[in-house]
Amino acid sequence: MASNYSFDVVSKVDMQEVDNAINQTLKEISQRYDFKGSKSTVELVKNEVKIASEDDFRLKAVIEILKVKLIKRGISAKALDFEKVEDASMGTVRQVGKIVNGIEKEKSKLIVNEIKSSKIKVQTQILDDELRITGKNKDDLQAVMALLRGKDFGIELQFINYR
Repeated sequence: MASNYSFDVVSKVDMQEVDNAINQTLKEISQRYDFKGSKSTVELVKNEVKIASEDDFRLKAVIEILKVKLIKRGISAKALDFEKVEDASMGTVRQVGKIVNGIEKEKSKLIVNEIKSSKIKVQTQILDDELRITGKNKDDLQAVMALLRGKDFGIELQFINYR
């Protein structure tokens, strides 16, 4: 029997599923009556989703369609961090959504502080863009998982390598 148990806390996004959601969004835009003749586009460029449309109303509608498609494909809407709406050429507007992959240092520190303030007897370790939680008792690890699921850190958390 192992003396220490552990698991990793990560925030990863399946880029293939994001691509599939974008393709489904484009298909729905081309078929919807309210987008007839509109020049709304959605494209994936590296770790960014670029959305352009003719006006704010259509831009927000495209974003909502994209979020619905992402959720249907098993990706949280928190995986996209949208920037400010920008004016583009010829009266169009655009918005860039960065795909959040990994846990930033500030969020890691916030999560570690939350775990420490709960007084659960586990050790936390920050490893680049993920966290490793170790403890002598499996029940403590389960309690940490429940604690992290109950809090909103602004990103989607997954728990992997449970040993």
